Amino acid sequence: QVQLVESGGGLVQAGGSLRLSCAASGSIFSINAMGWYRQAPGKQRELVAAITSGGSTNYADSVKGRFTISRDIAKNTVYLRMNSLKPEDTAIYYCNAKYGLIGLEVWGQGTLVTVSS
Repeated sequence: QVQLVESGGGLVQAGGSLRLSCAASGSIFSINAMGWYRQAPGKQRELVAAITSGGSTNYADSVKGRFTISRDIAKNTVYLRMNSLKPEDTAIYYCNAKYGLIGLEVWGQGTLVTVSS
């Protein structure tokens, strides 16, 4: 199994920056991809950014050019650097890992990001 622990959320003014961290533990060798999702009040959870075990990345159109997903393999940690934050980025951000041969997945506990105008 894989466990995820997130950190780094908070309150920031529009135009500011935050960095989220997601530390993985457990069967990390079996992780195929990790990503960040977010869920705003009254909206469905959506993919923000993802990175595969091979290092390929993809982003939601709404965050391209502003957010960067990266990883530190030695620390088993994935980061989401968020620049030029907008009020519409306000949401609970969840880390996700997909692992194993049968496509299991696990979620972090979520971290709140609030962007004030």
